[in-house]
Amino acid sequence: MSLQIPDGLGDLLRDFTVAVLRDRPNDLYDFAVEYFTKTRENRRPKSIPMYVIVDDDDSAGEPDKELFKPKTRKYNRYARRQSVSAERYDPEADDDDDDKVIYPKTDEQRERLTEAVCGILLFRCLEQEQMQDVIDAMFEKDVKPGENIIRQGDDGDNFYVIDKGVYDVLVTVNGQEKKIHRFDNKGSFGELALMYNMPRSATIVAASEGVLWAMDRNSFRRIILRSAFKKRKMYEELLENVPLLKSLEPYERMNLADALVTKEYCDGQTIIKVGDEADGMYFIESGMIRVTIPTHGGGEEEVGRHSTGSYFGELALIENKPRSASVYAVGKVKVAFLERGSFERLLGPCLDIMKRNSEIYKLYVENSK
Repeated sequence: MSLQIPDGLGDLLRDFTVAVLRDRPNDLYDFAVEYFTKTRENRRPKSIPMYVIVDDDDSAGEPDKELFKPKTRKYNRYARRQSVSAERYDPEADDDDDDKVIYPKTDEQRERLTEAVCGILLFRCLEQEQMQDVIDAMFEKDVKPGENIIRQGDDGDNFYVIDKGVYDVLVTVNGQEKKIHRFDNKGSFGELALMYNMPRSATIVAASEGVLWAMDRNSFRRIILRSAFKKRKMYEELLENVPLLKSLEPYERMNLADALVTKEYCDGQTIIKVGDEADGMYFIESGMIRVTIPTHGGGEEEVGRHSTGSYFGELALIENKPRSASVYAVGKVKVAFLERGSFERLLGPCLDIMKRNSEIYKLYVENSK
């Protein structure tokens, strides 16, 4: 009789092994019970996605059409969409500058909008030029208390960023409406319906007077989704050339690419400081870094330099210890950062190789003293 290994068993055991090696529990059985209980709880579906989805109400006040008339516009933003379920977006298609929507803004408006979007997770990987496209494509919308911004079940027209005001998130289940969240003068909502062609999953009602910044569906997909696609392709190509990651399956490299965040450093800038807690590891996209260790005299000694395709910062994660070396940028450096949680979840298959490399590195450091 042949035995069939259940789907997901390998990943489950790998992640558990990584957790054991990281935490080194005294009682493995108690640790296993706690670990798998927590894992099961995290896998249970929530009643509503983390990002709530939004649609503007037909009765909502329109922005001043003269002040906010876009330079290029091919459709009526205020007409109710009939259906979006069959729409498909091809991120590989060339951008058409004629499709860009630009709403003129005063300096004061641009400053407020820039401040409103700076903390939005969705925008954290955008280049400067793409952030300018975001700011250009958003228009200001004043709201009144009790106004429906979106309604559960409607098609998604816009993505919203809160400038000011309080907004309640309401979900209707089995005919009963329940408030499940409140946005208080910050946050964003509405992206899931635009990204996945799904109806709005909640109703958003203004609980006070407020101001929103809105971006239409086409602009959102052109800027945000295309950027995410390009980022994944770029990181997949980078990771394919990292010898350490040759043991990963293609889908594992894809998941790893999605978890990476670009960071840039100027010449001489500190990337890692000895003694700091380990918050993640780094892959070099471009440029060069130099690695130093403390000397007995209180100075620093350079022990190596690395360039595009190399990685660093994994040693402290593997050993669950503070940073043992400092890393500085040589010229302009761009790195892909992998935070600690993603490291533990995604790089299980590479841990043995990393450990062997870390032993070689420590031996080299000892011999160089």
